[in-house]
Amino acid sequence: MNHEPSKRHLPAEQRKALTVQTVIDLAARMDPSRITTARIAEHMGLTQGALFRHFPDKQTLWAAVMEWVATTLMERLSRAQAEQASPLSALEAMFHAHLAFVATHPGVPRMLFGELQQSEDTPAKKLAREMLARYRTQVKTELQQAIAKREIAADTDLDAAAVLFIGMLQGLVMQALINNSPTQMTEQGQAVFALFRQSLNSAGSSAKP
Repeated sequence: MNHEPSKRHLPAEQRKALTVQTVIDLAARMDPSRITTARIAEHMGLTQGALFRHFPDKQTLWAAVMEWVATTLMERLSRAQAEQASPLSALEAMFHAHLAFVATHPGVPRMLFGELQQSEDTPAKKLAREMLARYRTQVKTELQQAIAKREIAADTDLDAAAVLFIGMLQGLVMQALINNSPTQMTEQGQAVFALFRQSLNSAGSSAKP
């Protein structure tokens, strides 16, 4: 006899969290645009009616997924930062924490890239944009502190460096998705960040005296 708690009788918040994880798990195996509420409910052993009691429509559910991604990722980045003694080390820890998060949840970038391609400004797309803005601010803050501590060149273009930092992550993630190899990100991440660090240290080398 199966003594596992039935998903039909989970507390509301626990069922919501399980639904979000189900969407992310499905997105790792199939095109997120093809994930329907019927498929989610079937995967969870529920009726669509039970699902709609918590998420009245697909947009609401997708927004909940993006909210979980934003909250979880930013918390992991903050923890990674806090454990480091210097701003540049904090940036490197953030970089690798992000890659580790994606390697554990490969459905996340599939959903994120898919949502950002939507022409309309969906709630999920708005949350993704807000997360990116927070992320960029967090990176720039560490870069400013790195300048203050003379870890990187004083004339470093903070906006460009923040864009490059996020762009490196996006590039690694995209290539890993194309090659269907999540471990590729972490394997290449060390060398990619080393080049980023080198570029920051040499930012002022061509400046006129």
